[in-house]
Amino acid sequence: MNDIVHNDDSQQRLDRLADISQRLLDRARALGASQAEVSCSEERGLNVSVRMGEVETVESTRDRGIAVTVYFGKRKGSASTADLQESSLDATVEQACAIARHTEDDPAAGLADAELMATAFPDLDTWHPWALEADEAIDLCLACEAAGRDADARVTNSDGASLGSGESLSVYANSHGFIGRERETQHSLGVALIAGQGEGMQRDGWYSIGLAQRDLEAAAAIGRRAAERAVSRLAPRSAPTGEFPVLFSAEVARSLVGHLLNAVSGGALYRRASFLLDSLGTRLFPEWFSIDERPLMPHGLRSTAFDADGVATRDSALVSGGVLQRYVLGSYSARRLGLQTTANAGGVHNLEVAANAGTLQELLAGMGRGLLVTELMGQGVNGVTGDYSRGAAGFWVEDGQLAYPVDELTIAGNLRAMFAGIEAVGREVDPRSHIRTGPVLVGRMTVAGGD
Repeated sequence: MNDIVHNDDSQQRLDRLADISQRLLDRARALGASQAEVSCSEERGLNVSVRMGEVETVESTRDRGIAVTVYFGKRKGSASTADLQESSLDATVEQACAIARHTEDDPAAGLADAELMATAFPDLDTWHPWALEADEAIDLCLACEAAGRDADARVTNSDGASLGSGESLSVYANSHGFIGRERETQHSLGVALIAGQGEGMQRDGWYSIGLAQRDLEAAAAIGRRAAERAVSRLAPRSAPTGEFPVLFSAEVARSLVGHLLNAVSGGALYRRASFLLDSLGTRLFPEWFSIDERPLMPHGLRSTAFDADGVATRDSALVSGGVLQRYVLGSYSARRLGLQTTANAGGVHNLEVAANAGTLQELLAGMGRGLLVTELMGQGVNGVTGDYSRGAAGFWVEDGQLAYPVDELTIAGNLRAMFAGIEAVGREVDPRSHIRTGPVLVGRMTVAGGD
């Protein structure tokens, strides 16, 4: 198997989307809009799932979307369609214009400044179509599940294996004359297994994700890892209650970065719904701690030369020396705050949290006694106060070693104190996200077990 696909028509399809975008912009201008922007996208995909050796679903998808936003001065209107007929495209622009004429002025409305538009479009190695037939996808899912079920006699059931393979084409254009094209692929394979019997059953799984088929872990390896994780959770006990070090495994540690991003994003800030209001230039983390955004990283899961406003992206620090260097802003939220866009309309691109420590095993040895969290449940995070309380499962650690699995516990703290209390970031990064971090050790949190 390889990810080379012959007869690739993606460039011709992008040309067509670009032509449609230009026609829509011309139409908006003819109807009196002072500014306009258009987003066009096409997606194709194959999704397959199996369970207990039987095929459950085979789904081929094709989606298309066209969104038009027009500005009449500071009044804004938007409309969308999936129909490429000329009459539908014209009606969509007319609808957007009619909405704009009846809305109130918004001083922050309008395109991003013309001089900020991207002018360089490097190949970021995000396009790797996979010539995958449904039969081959089914075989991979079956092999993944079978490897997991055969790996350990204590694996008694399966929630199934699934494979997804998709490709996306998009064009963003605006009346500054900017036209940006992007094409990307993403593929994934995973399985969830059940170990044990009756009320003692435990569920866990594993998955692999990448831009290219070759980025995926082998099907059998994914199955075996899922089995190992499910079996390791058998016979859980209660954790002690008290204040302890908490080590977040890499796959859950990125949620801590997610909470930071929510708190420093423009929408939360201009609504004054963030515990990090007025935190620019203040120390939130230890001195050694840093987070960098690398939007132009080749083969990154969220690499792009421009954001959703067409603004050129660039590598920059979010946190350096423990100090918050900037917020996360698109052009609209930047105007609301009286600041400059950070080219983050549509989100962040490839964040990297710098490590200051070694392997997970070394982190466990260093923490001595505490909790390793491998799963988080619930939504107990207050973005306004930073109060944090979530259900968790994982392993109790004694003498620097995993002692026994634990579940049905709660961990609590305040994000400000948690950020300041980070003692280590491990070097073993989970590559399955655009937020790249190793395990994160928080020196002290409240752990409420069942005893």
